[in-house]
Amino acid sequence: MNFQRRERILNLSIELGAIKYGEFTLSSGEKSNYYFDGRLVTLNPEGLFLIAKEIFEIAQANNAASIGGPTLGADPIVGATVLISHQQGYPLNGFIVRNAPKNHGMGNQLEGIVNTGAGVIIIDDTCSTGGSLIRGADLIEAIGANVLQVVTVLDRNQGGREKLVNRGYRFTSLLCTGKTGSIEVNMSDD
Repeated sequence: MNFQRRERILNLSIELGAIKYGEFTLSSGEKSNYYFDGRLVTLNPEGLFLIAKEIFEIAQANNAASIGGPTLGADPIVGATVLISHQQGYPLNGFIVRNAPKNHGMGNQLEGIVNTGAGVIIIDDTCSTGGSLIRGADLIEAIGANVLQVVTVLDRNQGGREKLVNRGYRFTSLLCTGKTGSIEVNMSDD
């Protein structure tokens, strides 16, 4: 864990306007008094680099072979992290989980490379209820790979972490929602 890097991700999120306050409906259907637009950070060159570097170090520490997660939130993070992994001499395979299987071509729901028996890190920009992360983990396990850890940029602390941990997954986030509803740097790598 690199505290200065995570602190810069938080500050950049504020600078880019990725953290908004008001009344929002999340993809889970739940209401929130703030919104984190992760794409504003992951489609910014500095933000994407910082996030990918942090996730690469987590993947390397876990001896992972592949990283990936639900489209659209994970897409830029996967691309940048596998690029960094190649540059660092520890190549990771990347994958993306579609919301549903394609109805044409190969009919895939999982795109990319995940080998049977491989150690995998599941990633996303946010975790609220954990539903999309659990679907991704289920697909990975169905092909015989092993979920080593789940990592998100922001844990909204809306029950998703607990669901993932209860299923036996290690979970960490770079940022988290604090007790007062503010977004802060996550100081632990549970």
